[in-house]
Amino acid sequence: MEFTDALIQGNLEAVRSCPKADLHNHFVLGGSRRYLREHAGKDIKPIQRPIHSMDEMHAWSAKNLDGFSDTAEGRRMLIRAAFAQAREDGVTILEIGEDVWGLGEFFHRNIEELVEAFETAHREIAPGIELRLQIGLSRHCEIAYLEDCLSHFWGCKAFYSIDLYGDELAQPIENFKAIYRRAKAEGLKTKAHVGEWGTAEDVHRAVECLELDEVQHGIAAAEDLSVIRFLTENHIRLNITPTSNYLLGRVRDLQIHPIAKLYRSGIDVTINSDDALIFDSDVSKEYLRLYQSGCLSSEELDDIRKNGLKSV
Repeated sequence: MEFTDALIQGNLEAVRSCPKADLHNHFVLGGSRRYLREHAGKDIKPIQRPIHSMDEMHAWSAKNLDGFSDTAEGRRMLIRAAFAQAREDGVTILEIGEDVWGLGEFFHRNIEELVEAFETAHREIAPGIELRLQIGLSRHCEIAYLEDCLSHFWGCKAFYSIDLYGDELAQPIENFKAIYRRAKAEGLKTKAHVGEWGTAEDVHRAVECLELDEVQHGIAAAEDLSVIRFLTENHIRLNITPTSNYLLGRVRDLQIHPIAKLYRSGIDVTINSDDALIFDSDVSKEYLRLYQSGCLSSEELDDIRKNGLKSV
């Protein structure tokens, strides 16, 4: 069954059978609920109603993961669960990675050990998926600390991209300029979370300052036509997570999600899961929800799906 027919008929399993990318997935909360129930005895329930802050989200994580993600064994289990989730959902390109601080906490400051944990899970659970391994940075961390952690990552050819996430207001985006210049020199795709809680101007400034290739979220750009033009003219991709935006109170209803305006304005957008465990947001459900809400047509969603499978 073709993707558009699957959407029209509301056939989730048929949607899952079509290839798609997940380019915005935080593996700690991005894994398979079923896999964790069967292999770790953890029955994790998603949130049922919108919440309104990252603090509420962190409180949910602390309660439901109960320290599981803070152990080396648990961390490896969550990596495996992320590949299981991607396989179940028909994802053929998966971009995930570890935060730089995790190297010392869980992998004995050994970059080969970290890479092997991801590559072993990839090989054993979902070898048909294209893995794009990412370096993660927490925005609240001091720059000197991040630079020290990154010294172990530079030069490792296993990594595809770098991403900055966490509280957008934690510190000025300009503080990360030197790190991103080095990332460019290392040949990494550059990404950052911006425009989820901030403004359209924040998106513009981050792209210019860090020379970003892609923006995670970026939905605030829809508020400013000049920023939309800037993103379009510079071919900046936005990796959007609709259900996450709704359940975190960033949009009132999926029917009016700004992804439609951004896409119809010519911006390259993709649809992704973000944190499937908390938001019940596998990529196939995201496509189906956007279609059933009336936000985007089946043909538009199929075009977005195909664009996500292309490199930028």
